[in-house]
Amino acid sequence: MAGIYDAVLLVSFGGPDGPDDVMPFLENVLRGRNVPRERMLEVAEHYHHFGGRSPINGQNLALLEALRKELAEHGPDLPVYWGNRNWHPLLTDTLREMADAGIRRVAAFVTSAYSSYSGCRQYRENIAAALAPLGDRAPQVDKLRVFFNHPGFVGPMATNLARSLAEFPADKRATTPVLFTAHSIPVSMADSCRYLLQLREASRLVAAEAGVPEWELVFQSRSGPPTQPWLEPDVCDRIRELHAAGHDRVVVAPIGFISDHMEVLYDLDTEASDLCRSLGMQFARVATVGTAPAFVAMIRDLVAERHEASPDRLAIGGMPASHDVCPLDCCPAPQRPGPPAGPGGPGGRPGPAPTGQPR
Repeated sequence: MAGIYDAVLLVSFGGPDGPDDVMPFLENVLRGRNVPRERMLEVAEHYHHFGGRSPINGQNLALLEALRKELAEHGPDLPVYWGNRNWHPLLTDTLREMADAGIRRVAAFVTSAYSSYSGCRQYRENIAAALAPLGDRAPQVDKLRVFFNHPGFVGPMATNLARSLAEFPADKRATTPVLFTAHSIPVSMADSCRYLLQLREASRLVAAEAGVPEWELVFQSRSGPPTQPWLEPDVCDRIRELHAAGHDRVVVAPIGFISDHMEVLYDLDTEASDLCRSLGMQFARVATVGTAPAFVAMIRDLVAERHEASPDRLAIGGMPASHDVCPLDCCPAPQRPGPPAGPGGPGGRPGPAPTGQPR
């Protein structure tokens, strides 16, 4: 299959591989943000709760292998590399390896379905910074479009939602609250991008396909100081409200994430689940898309549409497919009111990943 690209780059956030990596990883994440070390140690404990190893690396390896197989079988038959923002394999090392291999043009798939500074533009800035030392040897890297309304993302999420609802008796499903959850971001960041609009559309599409008539969008993993406004309501706060209103069960669907990494395991499978248990509520958490065949095929489609310069852009629902090339003023960095007080959730509790990073 003739086309313009020499390779595909899987770009993700990264995470520690063991206990000795936790603090260096957090220092990478928080570089330049004046976060007190005691706050970092609090967050580190959440990683140590899971043996000091983030599941995101294993999940990215599984996605990498699935994508390589998909491209080999269905084309375009391109090599696939992997580089992270904050931990090994780092983008700087991966892009140097690609330059050494003579690769000149790259299609980059970022593991974030939505537009925001930290979920899109910051990754483009990270790629540009990693390319700068390579000079004339640097390949051109084109970020693929966000995919919140692609059927290859919506379909697997809807299937997983229906499967979780099936855990409850048939006569209870229609009245079971469904909470779609995503990483909270500062309101100042949300006001300058389409993150919230895209999340609502993705939630609506998934709910409709799963036959869910009523649902809510809530947020998790807040990591800014309590004085800074972030998107609300928090998932645990909403669960408490549902319990107070007489509900005895809830389904939580992490629409903002593509794999079951630390924010899902800690904020949902640990904190939200434990809260429901203490309240006597049944809790069901919807699986993320992970390496669902339809999702992997979607990544192949995103590569192929650019590789072949096809004018077709598959999307469903009421919003068009996202742009291929981001405008210069797209998703600007939020204006911070002052030095952050450190990672923390509502009421100052430390979050598991102090990043403000939807991914």
